[in-house]
Amino acid sequence: MATEVPETEVVNQWKVPCDGGPGGLGHPRVWLTIPHETGWVECGYCDKRFVHEDFVEKVLGEKA
Repeated sequence: MATEVPETEVVNQWKVPCDGGPGGLGHPRVWLTIPHETGWVECGYCDKRFVHEDFVEKVLGEKA
């Protein structure tokens, strides 16, 4: 059985909100701070990964 990979979003801010998406499938809104050392952070509720645009190539292996 294949597991679904959590969503990844490229962002241009260091502090981002996550609410898990629209409707009843979401979670309480949380604010996540992307560390300048790693360039990415994952939501503790839904595992969505936020990657800062300056780190896309390093983290995802692709150009922005």
